[in-house]
Amino acid sequence: MNSVLVASNRGPVSFTVSDDGELTMRRGGGGLVSALSEVARKDGVLWVCAALSDGDRSAVRLVPGGRIDHAGYDTGPMRMLDIPPATFHRAYNAVANSTLWFVNHLLYDIPNAPNFGTRFEREWESYRDYNGAFALALAEEAGHGARVMVQDYHLALTPAMLRAERPDLRIAHFSHTPWAPPEYFSLLPDEVAREVLEGILGADHAGFLADRWAQAFMDCCEALLGAEVDRAGRSVTHEGRTTRIGVHSLGVDGDALWERAVEPDVESHMTALREQVGDRRLIVRIDRTELSKNIVRGLVAYREFLAAHPEWHGKVVHLAFAYPSRHDLPEYREYTASVLRCAQEIEDEYGTEDWDPLILNVNDDYPRSLAAYRMADVLLVNPIRDGMNLVAKEGPILSARCALVLSREAGAAAELGPHALVVNPYDISGTAAALHAALVMPEDERRMRRDKLHAAATALPPQKWLAAQLDALAEI
Repeated sequence: MNSVLVASNRGPVSFTVSDDGELTMRRGGGGLVSALSEVARKDGVLWVCAALSDGDRSAVRLVPGGRIDHAGYDTGPMRMLDIPPATFHRAYNAVANSTLWFVNHLLYDIPNAPNFGTRFEREWESYRDYNGAFALALAEEAGHGARVMVQDYHLALTPAMLRAERPDLRIAHFSHTPWAPPEYFSLLPDEVAREVLEGILGADHAGFLADRWAQAFMDCCEALLGAEVDRAGRSVTHEGRTTRIGVHSLGVDGDALWERAVEPDVESHMTALREQVGDRRLIVRIDRTELSKNIVRGLVAYREFLAAHPEWHGKVVHLAFAYPSRHDLPEYREYTASVLRCAQEIEDEYGTEDWDPLILNVNDDYPRSLAAYRMADVLLVNPIRDGMNLVAKEGPILSARCALVLSREAGAAAELGPHALVVNPYDISGTAAALHAALVMPEDERRMRRDKLHAAATALPPQKWLAAQLDALAEI
């Protein structure tokens, strides 16, 4: 039986099936996985996750109980759950990504959405079933008094379900997203909103990336549940149980990031990029084509910068990596098309035979992203709302002279804001002005700011982040 367990939708590895039926394993994607997988592996933490693809399901079916590590794969302790595809689709796409994500990132086009009817009731039932599958697996795998770390909005109901099965466990839930204020969170049907809040309050410890998100959660508990909230002591008491509220700002393991960033494949990408851009200055952004990342406004701001500063024509390149995200959802397909259209307009208006003002790449390539970080003079991170944003932390670690243009709506702004150029993500002219200020920043100021950004970004690496929460559980 296991003494420490982590549960998340996505696991540390994924599998693909070749035409001849051969299974191939590769590292899983996503910020949570990148941050935690090596920590969990080194410390022997059991990771419980969902099978996301046909390859994953094939791997699960080869071993009893979905224990992938028992099949000889070098994964560290891991159990993968084979949830029926239809149930998974409704829970993941319809509820987690199209409802809870939209609520907490304030993304709805309110005159037209959301609409909660009988279809949503069926989707919510699948979300319950999905969370129940995780609760049951964790209950089966956990030793007496074990500590269980449940991750993110996909598994908001799991803590309460798990507590009903195993009251001996010490349970934490961590939200990697922002949290909506009560007036927006109450867009959810009343019973659904209540179930989400009570699901998380089933944990002994509920963690958030920034104080503003923790405060918003407590506001929702008070307004929608009538819970007793102690803001100074950071706790919520509801129906006789008290849940402690923690703020744990996830940072980056700088040494591990640098070790990966100097490998030959990254060096090769640096050479190729330098051949493309020459000795021009580089404004870099690295994002998924996620609605909250605000890529289109960032491109429009760059366009306005070029219009206002012709002296920079031919001397600067915007390197924009916008990797595919959630193309099962029509809103994301439309947004990706908008990004491509905007990029083409910039090229058509300003491009010349010997200067491409914008290089847009939509093919995911991690080594190339690391190369871009290392070459960045300016890093643009302008989300309309973000739980933390690790891109804002990775860039200043890998570039010795990176100036950071950062949205005030990113969770990372609480730590990095004093040393960045902070912008209102909706203010295109303000963002364009910040890009110019970042480019002309004096060298000594640039390096001073970068050094402070580096220190803040590495203050709480994944090892310490996880240990702080496990310590909080140990005190309960």
